[in-house]
Amino acid sequence: MEGQMNIAHHKLDKKFAVVDEVNKTSGTFASGLPDTIVIHYTAGPTAASAITTLKEDGVPASAHIVVDTDGSLTQLVPFNKIAWHAGKSAWLERNGLNKYSIGIEIVNAGRLDKNGNVWRSWFGKTYSEEEVVRAVHRNESEPTWWHSFTEKQVEVVFELCKAIMKRYDIRFILGHEEISPGRKIDPGPAFPLDKVRDRLLHSDRKEDSDTPGEDAIRKGIVNASSLNIRSGPGAAYDTITDPLSRNTEVVIRDKQNDWLQVEVKLTGWVSGKFIKKV
Repeated sequence: MEGQMNIAHHKLDKKFAVVDEVNKTSGTFASGLPDTIVIHYTAGPTAASAITTLKEDGVPASAHIVVDTDGSLTQLVPFNKIAWHAGKSAWLERNGLNKYSIGIEIVNAGRLDKNGNVWRSWFGKTYSEEEVVRAVHRNESEPTWWHSFTEKQVEVVFELCKAIMKRYDIRFILGHEEISPGRKIDPGPAFPLDKVRDRLLHSDRKEDSDTPGEDAIRKGIVNASSLNIRSGPGAAYDTITDPLSRNTEVVIRDKQNDWLQVEVKLTGWVSGKFIKKV
């Protein structure tokens, strides 16, 4: 895939994507929207199987784009139309993220079960050691096995998001796991979501800054006697583990208003009032 992706009339140029439009939408976005991108995995073996499912009349689901393992793209819904990819979801003060967001589905099996030297998906396909990664999900505390995304997929998703951001006023890039914690686990830890969105949303941030500053601060220490760690950026979100104790060191991954996404042995959200940056 050569050149920069271009969006015209709310569709990717045919040089970069096959357009296979499906009429499974809730109409046109409201003015000023979409302002969010939501990243998913298909939890299936192939792009063809995902596209077939998303086009099926009896399936109440659709998405804007499907990204195959080789990076090829299929667009199912124009970017100015509301697709059905988020389901029951919330972020900050919003509920029902479909009406705010573009949904990107990446072909990937998701979580795997290990049996000897074979890793098996829920649909029965097996994967070799070279195709898997062992990692801790941001909403969990113990490592499990996951199907790796291809380098081409990560590269193409980055370029796709860049193209979308040039055309629409995107404020948030989120995983389904972040807007539907406890219900969804995609795209999971095998996809470098934090790194991708940091590059996209903070492209003016120096990668290796020699000058200390607000953007260069990436660690903190809890300065409250105990601090709840939650599945999302707000007191309405459920706690996901025991509270963090005073002087616990955390790595700061993201910020939404007064809330910081931090990593200890797991990842969650805490009130920024009780983190002393170091």
